[in-house]
Amino acid sequence: MRVRRAWMLVCASVSLFPAVASAEVKLSPLFGDNMVLQRNVRAAIWGVASPGESVTIVTGPRKVVVRAGDDGRWEARVGPFPAGGPHTITVSGQSNTVTINNVMFGEVWIASGQSNMEWPVAGSRNAEYEIKNATNPAIRLFKVAKASRPEPTRELSGSWSVCSPESVPGFSAVAYFFGRALFRRLQVPIGLIQTAWGGTPAESWTARSWLETDPDLSPMLARIPAPGQTVKPNDPSKPAWDGWTPTGLYNGMIAPIVRYSIAGAIWYQGESNASRAYQYRKLFPAMIKCWREAWGQGDFPFLWVQLANFMKRQPEPGDSAWAELREAQTMTLSLPHTGQALAIDIGEANDIHPRNKQDVGIRLCLAAQYIHYGDRDVVASGPTYKAMTVSGSKVTITFTNIGGGLVSKDGLPLSGFAVAGPDRKFHWAQARISGSTVIVSSDAVENPVAVRYAWADNPPATLYNAAGLPAGPFRTDDWPGITVNNR
Repeated sequence: MRVRRAWMLVCASVSLFPAVASAEVKLSPLFGDNMVLQRNVRAAIWGVASPGESVTIVTGPRKVVVRAGDDGRWEARVGPFPAGGPHTITVSGQSNTVTINNVMFGEVWIASGQSNMEWPVAGSRNAEYEIKNATNPAIRLFKVAKASRPEPTRELSGSWSVCSPESVPGFSAVAYFFGRALFRRLQVPIGLIQTAWGGTPAESWTARSWLETDPDLSPMLARIPAPGQTVKPNDPSKPAWDGWTPTGLYNGMIAPIVRYSIAGAIWYQGESNASRAYQYRKLFPAMIKCWREAWGQGDFPFLWVQLANFMKRQPEPGDSAWAELREAQTMTLSLPHTGQALAIDIGEANDIHPRNKQDVGIRLCLAAQYIHYGDRDVVASGPTYKAMTVSGSKVTITFTNIGGGLVSKDGLPLSGFAVAGPDRKFHWAQARISGSTVIVSSDAVENPVAVRYAWADNPPATLYNAAGLPAGPFRTDDWPGITVNNR
């Protein structure tokens, strides 16, 4: 099935695109002045020409010659080149030459998701200061224009810009702060490709072939407009294909950049799937696998932001769709070369768009350093639940990723822990650090069977490691949640 699915995606990225014939050599907008190509690989570059036309690509002393196919499309590979630049690339056909100036080789990352990834630097914390100090010619920015399509396309709009006070205000704050942190650690050019759309669900970013073969995901396809339909049923104000149409954003905003050689991807999304958090356990891994298969680069690193704390804090422990979505995100760490940046401590109760994107970018960078760049000395995660043992009315919780030791952020007794007995009713618990463990108990629970931590939309959560990273929300039970039947 995997071989067949890979073949289907190749077909989707080639034969389903409209044939293009051109009297002149043209390049995808991805390839233009100020771009960054991935270092140390044979980076892809493509465009159109007249059918059968010979196309020559020259980068420094190296020359590659390819021939356009019957549909006028051509693709070549340049490199490998080490990090650095600037370089000039010329692409020549029979009747014209395209020159690409100020090209750098470095690390290229895709930045995708919904509004918290789209949220601009101009709207972030300390925006005026950040914009004023954004000049960095080694960081390059590309923003994919929003587009939802019924079929995969190569068409896209956008252009590369050098990072500056003029170019950065409207760019993704999470992506910029991630790229800035990465540059400070690697000291190589960084290319950031933003392809994000606020409010959109993960199924919009997933190819049809990955939805239709899973019975838990395929019902989503019923929401796709029928061929020839021009408006959504019962809502004539919306176009048939928008950001909420399953597969539409994969077709319009991922397919056009597939095969652009990258180091990896960062992702901030999940709010729009929270009511279907149990389904997200399958949907999110399927989307990641879909992208990896389409790119053909193996299991490239895929890093995401766990949902931040949000909404009114509840006086008693209980169920939470947002907690279940965070759990689905954590479960997706079972995929190889994945990482998660926690934001449980930097959200805002009254705003779904927390302004502190700096710490988000830094935490994503820590994950990239550890997972992809081989820096095993970096502490990339806060304390992570490992196991529990029960002795009488007390529960001992052990953790991994303690990063020098467990600490209470505010120096006070730990908050955010709840415990339940056989009746499955949770009560707030007393919790104290004991070496590398946490001891949890409640006077209301004589025989504890389950513990939860930070299990709420906007939980109290004060457990950290000595490296300053928060512990991840968790539960020790597997009792059915409130989203288990939502599709």
